Amino acid sequence: MERIYELEHCKIKVELNDGIIRVFSNAELWRFLDGKANERFRLLVQTIKADYKDQFQKNLQISDNSLIVEILVHVYCDYLGLKFNKFIKLKPLNNFVNKLLERAEVVDCGEQDKDSNRWVWDFLSGLEWFFIKILPRNLNNTNLKIY
Repeated sequence: MERIYELEHCKIKVELNDGIIRVFSNAELWRFLDGKANERFRLLVQTIKADYKDQFQKNLQISDNSLIVEILVHVYCDYLGLKFNKFIKLKPLNNFVNKLLERAEVVDCGEQDKDSNRWVWDFLSGLEWFFIKILPRNLNNTNLKIY
């Protein structure tokens, strides 16, 4: 089921399914994170998990840090891909990057039994601080994400 969370005057699009959530890396998410990624990711994850519990009468079995890192890395890859395509104009490379961007724009986060790479995000969850540090503070001001 699709949800729109209004957080800090931004409309964050998320889908909830049993054992899986999808977060959309769109301009609203970028605007939401802008300059305050650490606290904003916490707010987003807590909101998603509370709504998930209300909808499915059970907790989402993904740690906060694992969820944050997975969303964060997708947003960062989305940013890098858009930046690459803005400055590098080689059609075959741009086409390849566009395919990667399609995957980065929708963050599929599943519980262990529904997501074969959950262990990667769990493993990287201890580096959440590092990924937040390298995320540009001015995502929205880059004007890379227009939708």
